[in-house]
Amino acid sequence: MAKSTFWSDFKKFITRGNVLDMAVGVVVGGSFSKIVTGLVNYIINPFVGIFMKSGSLDSIKTIITPAVLDEAGAVVSAEVAILWGTWLQTILDFLITAFCIFVVLRIIMNAKKKMDAEKIAEEEKKKAEEKAKADAKAKADAEAAAALAVQQEAFKQSIMNQEKVLTEIRDLLAKK
Repeated sequence: MAKSTFWSDFKKFITRGNVLDMAVGVVVGGSFSKIVTGLVNYIINPFVGIFMKSGSLDSIKTIITPAVLDEAGAVVSAEVAILWGTWLQTILDFLITAFCIFVVLRIIMNAKKKMDAEKIAEEEKKKAEEKAKADAKAKADAEAAAALAVQQEAFKQSIMNQEKVLTEIRDLLAKK
């Protein structure tokens, strides 16, 4: 038995279908997340900013401790604030991503249901064909049995007729 090595084990692991599917999903998901974040930051946020005094969601915040600046204007201690607008942007990102995933999964599930329904219908059709074949075979067997019974009855009648003829011949020979 060959000894497995790190690289051969890694190759087996990485070439499994589910691992590759997962990797593709992570890459596509990361790219999709960037698209949604861009949509919120560059399209929705400026659009919402039209209706706000501050100009964007980013500017909505509650300052707990203001920033401290020195005489040159350099920041000595940074501002401490609750960034409500950024949090709202994150929620929008999540809702849009969740909605898109829901739509994609719904399409996939409907396609799967349709494929499953077609598969079930095909199996039921196959079972119906098998049942029809079995019924036809049973009917043919019954007809063959009936024909055999008729043949046997005819054979019995023939034997009885032969016995009757033989009896008559014997009686005729005995009279002579």
